[in-house]
Amino acid sequence: MSNTHPTVAVIGAGTIGLSWTALFAGHGLRVRVTDPRPDLAEAVDAALAEAAPQLARQGLDSTGLAGRVHLAEGVTEAVRDADVVQENGPENTDFKRELFATLVREAPSHALLLSSSSAIPSTAFTDRLDDAGRILIGHPFNPPHLVPLVEVVPGRRTSEDAVTRAVEFYRSVGRVPVVERKEIPGFVGNRLQNALSREAIHLVEQGVVSPSELDAIMVNSLGLRWSTVGPFLGAHLGGGPGGYRHMAEHIGPSMQRMWDSLGRPEQNAEQTERLIRAVEDAYGSRSYRDLGRERDHKQLAVLAALKDAGTTPSKQNQETRS
Repeated sequence: MSNTHPTVAVIGAGTIGLSWTALFAGHGLRVRVTDPRPDLAEAVDAALAEAAPQLARQGLDSTGLAGRVHLAEGVTEAVRDADVVQENGPENTDFKRELFATLVREAPSHALLLSSSSAIPSTAFTDRLDDAGRILIGHPFNPPHLVPLVEVVPGRRTSEDAVTRAVEFYRSVGRVPVVERKEIPGFVGNRLQNALSREAIHLVEQGVVSPSELDAIMVNSLGLRWSTVGPFLGAHLGGGPGGYRHMAEHIGPSMQRMWDSLGRPEQNAEQTERLIRAVEDAYGSRSYRDLGRERDHKQLAVLAALKDAGTTPSKQNQETRS
């Protein structure tokens, strides 16, 4: 691959940061990772070992991953000669505000500063910085070494050059970057996920289906369809030869009635406990490790099928910003 961005600093080694570390190393980049956790070395070793066969299934060189990953004792050491910084800290505006002030000060002036923030727009934590032009969101879906999407969300003062560079960087490591033109809490992916989750919770609360039955419905219908075409193209095809116009004109009134009937479950302690118990009843007999491995195996199979069908994720969206 190109060495346009040969050194990447990963700030924060939780689930997302460790996955990024494996992906970057799998693409031959030099990675410096830092986190105050006392078991950082063990966590990195375990993550690389777990990811290696998954990276190999994607056609990447999974040998010698550890040799491309270096542990840094702090942020300053991690970013001292970084070309790209991928931040994965707590979802807390004040924390990110302080951290990015440090990154601007300590990272080279050419370094691209990216945040994995899943809900907080970058404008919220760069409001006090003089140099915010190279800061923007690069939000992945978990785990980013398997799930291709990266939501690229510029802040109000992010430069066009930074957006272009971010898109190029994520494409260089096999991701599918999609640039979002407006900042909105939660961005697009999480908002869609939360909208669906709200109705899923409502249906379980109303006793219509159990959590495992609802998952079966998704996996065997919408999840299958949307993994290949997405909701809008799916609806366009659902309209037959008349396309989306036919769908909207002939099913629109019933869609409105359905929208009006969608649930609004309350997030109170009692409701949350009922939901937790229902999910644990469905899946609690299996370990997190086993469930995660099965999920990852299936996700890799879907990606391989899409590639074989000639609809690799990288071809689905090449748009940067209009």
